[in-house]
Amino acid sequence: MEIRKGGPGDAPMMLAMLDGAVAWLAANGRTGQWGSEPWSRDPRRVERVSGIARDDEIWVARVGGRPAGVMAVATGPPHYVEPAGEPELYITLLVTDRAFSGHGVGGALIAKARDEAGATGVGLLRVDCYAGDDGRLVEYYRSNGFETDAAFTVGDWPGRVLSQRVGG
Repeated sequence: MEIRKGGPGDAPMMLAMLDGAVAWLAANGRTGQWGSEPWSRDPRRVERVSGIARDDEIWVARVGGRPAGVMAVATGPPHYVEPAGEPELYITLLVTDRAFSGHGVGGALIAKARDEAGATGVGLLRVDCYAGDDGRLVEYYRSNGFETDAAFTVGDWPGRVLSQRVGG
């Protein structure tokens, strides 16, 4: 697996991975997180992903030359999460191609975020995720070194902020 820097040109690939994740979630009866419609068909979500690709730092994991996952990080949280009150690196998007599920792509991207935070002297890495259904996504982040912090809601969407200390 290789991880390369990405950018605005990766927005279509990011949307394709999100569409695949939505299809998989819906096929497994898990529509609470992102619904059942592809992100690429919702102009607001297309603009959101385009903005992330343009404004945040993008990292693309490739396996065998194929895009396997993508992560976006920023120096602060999205508008619906309170700032940490200290320098932080915030994972604003993490998605993997379902074809690479179980290959450690998400964990490798999280490790990259940890490395990037440490390299810039930032001691806090945060992320937020969907906290509904059976809580599997929260547990995934916990298994990757995060601790649960604040709960929040956006409309009726339950979320959880998670954090971990990085560096010395």
